[in-house]
Amino acid sequence: YGASNATTVRSWEVIYTSLEVLIAVGCCLGNMLVIWAVWSCRALSQTTFCFVASLAMADLLVGAVAVPFAVVVDGRLKTSFHCCLFISCVVIVLTQASVHSLLAIAVDRYLRVYNPLRYRGAVKKKHLWTAVTICWLSAFILGLIPMLGWHKKDTTTTENSTITCHFITVIHMSYMVNFNFLACILTPTIIMMVLYLLLFNMISKQLRKGVGIRAVESSFYHKERRLANSLALVLVLFAVCWLPLHIMNTLDYYMIVKVPPVAFHIGILLSHANSAINPIVYAFKVPKIKMAYKSILMKLTSSDFHKNMKQHNCFQH
Repeated sequence: YGASNATTVRSWEVIYTSLEVLIAVGCCLGNMLVIWAVWSCRALSQTTFCFVASLAMADLLVGAVAVPFAVVVDGRLKTSFHCCLFISCVVIVLTQASVHSLLAIAVDRYLRVYNPLRYRGAVKKKHLWTAVTICWLSAFILGLIPMLGWHKKDTTTTENSTITCHFITVIHMSYMVNFNFLACILTPTIIMMVLYLLLFNMISKQLRKGVGIRAVESSFYHKERRLANSLALVLVLFAVCWLPLHIMNTLDYYMIVKVPPVAFHIGILLSHANSAINPIVYAFKVPKIKMAYKSILMKLTSSDFHKNMKQHNCFQH
């Protein structure tokens, strides 16, 4: 029975690692395409798409950094306590960067619809870069808090200076549940959902006026509703992918339910998969990004297109 159980565990480890590798590749390729699209197409230069690029950068780093680190902190590396702690914190930082970028997108869409004229005049490039910097700086501060002391006790000694690196060996679950989840993930997610509800309500009120508003304004609100639908879907997928893992952490921490390790691994896979899903959502739901994707892919696959088409052609839609 013991040998059979060990074989099952090893088989699951191979499956889990293989899925993580596939997710990491998807994260990197898909989000590189998003960043390239926003960078190269003028139609994607408005503030919202800059925050989308910030989210894509966080998702790209999930694939390039967080997924490999998550595999490492699953008992596959012997290292010092504080090195293991730092690796674990980096995974948390990138989650926070995603949350803050999503929050910036929600605030940006709300303000744009709440007062369109004032918004266009007030928001400059320097404000945009300041907001993106704040998103990432705050993510680093909140994610690196365990490095400042809110972690499990360092059990290493001079005789035993290394540990088998496990996330739960170094990160205190009181930080993960009471601070990271309840304060830094759940609260912003609720705020974002409220902002989107208010946004859809404002747009619906304007469109219900019907003949009372000009055709230009009607077109503006229809476009805003379509984009808001797509971005709200990104938020819903974030919640669907991340909440199961944090809910399991909470149930396990407060000893409400004993969660099996396989369930945690599935939760981790789901949370990482979220970073690979967003570029696919943009491709199907955001026409401007879809056209930019097509332009980039045609440039990569057709030398004739590269010679005869100018970059601005991807904006004439």
